[in-house]
Amino acid sequence: MTELSPSLSGMRLLLGVSGGIAAYKSAELVRRARQAGAEVRVVMTAAAEHFVGSATFQALSGNPVRSALWDPAAEAAMGHIELARWATQVLVAPASADFLARYAAGMADDLLTTVLLASAAPVAVAPAMNQQMWAHPATAGNLQRLRQRGVSVLGPAAGEQACGDVGLGRMLEPEELVDALIAQQAGDRLRGLRIVVSAGPTFEDLDPVRFIGNRSSGRMGFAIAEQAALMGAQTVLVAGPTALPTPPGVQRLNVRSAEEMLRAVLDQIDAADVYVGAAAVADYRPVAPRSNKIKKAAEAIELKLIRNPDILATIAEREQRPFLVGFAAETEDVLRYARGKLEAKKLDLIAANQVGLPGSGFDSSDNEITLIWADGEMALPRASKRELARALLEQVAERMPTRDNND
Repeated sequence: MTELSPSLSGMRLLLGVSGGIAAYKSAELVRRARQAGAEVRVVMTAAAEHFVGSATFQALSGNPVRSALWDPAAEAAMGHIELARWATQVLVAPASADFLARYAAGMADDLLTTVLLASAAPVAVAPAMNQQMWAHPATAGNLQRLRQRGVSVLGPAAGEQACGDVGLGRMLEPEELVDALIAQQAGDRLRGLRIVVSAGPTFEDLDPVRFIGNRSSGRMGFAIAEQAALMGAQTVLVAGPTALPTPPGVQRLNVRSAEEMLRAVLDQIDAADVYVGAAAVADYRPVAPRSNKIKKAAEAIELKLIRNPDILATIAEREQRPFLVGFAAETEDVLRYARGKLEAKKLDLIAANQVGLPGSGFDSSDNEITLIWADGEMALPRASKRELARALLEQVAERMPTRDNND
């Protein structure tokens, strides 16, 4: 079994913490980054110190925390320049609206902004603010300027906020930010490629009220789309009914039924280099869905079903086809069924997993899969679906034919 080793080993991470209630999450971010192998130093703004004490970050990072540009002891040796040169990666989390405005304007009025202007390391920011502040044109303009300068913007997420509002503006969770750093450190292995991912369940309507569905949460497919975008791919996500938020940098197309998913995928497939069929597509649909609600009148009713189109098999038969990745979710004899599906559908790679086990598969944030290709296989141990998605995409990058991205 292959050990998953998503690692920040060798990374010297300078974590900037600006003022905002999300600063409490940054303490956990330090812990997780160190667990992943990074060496971490922390720079806090004066506003951040109103939310979290520097002693917390010093204990978790194992390094002194800096916050003042006019620290006589540190600046005797030009400490802000030493910090700027030391970092191989800078992450500001949380990045408040005020910080983003000052950074976009090129200001150097505190230690954090001064270090950023003096550093040649790549910079990422994780915005955190009230949803109305996030939606303000000034914030959008500041972020556009930063992106044009090569700054990575991670998030934000949507949800309930400390002020009671609900919407975009929540800082990504620490594990999400570490995953993003890992993907960026792995390099842009998919840069220049276009990847289409299908994810989630499909719902096949019986009547205006009822449908045939399945337990797929869509988490695996969404994780693949998220990691593909982080690895540099232009990513399109065709999503069945799910409440999961759209991953940053991903184009999302919402569908409901298997036939709608097929049409949406086929609309995108001619321009695709890779198709990952991670959706749990219903095998059958009702022959004649009712236009009115079926009443509970009889003791039993008969339901006639017809087979749905097979999306992967349809694409595999095309003369010009992308690199094809399928999934096999089975309850028994998993590897044999998966290899049979690989061969029957002419796939390039298939991910096999056993469903029905506690803590993995459907309705879980973790999973364990075996990747199978024509002349080999690789077992990946239980891990988060983000980690597995990244490992799967690494294998896609390794195994797909070399392409000239300038064509």
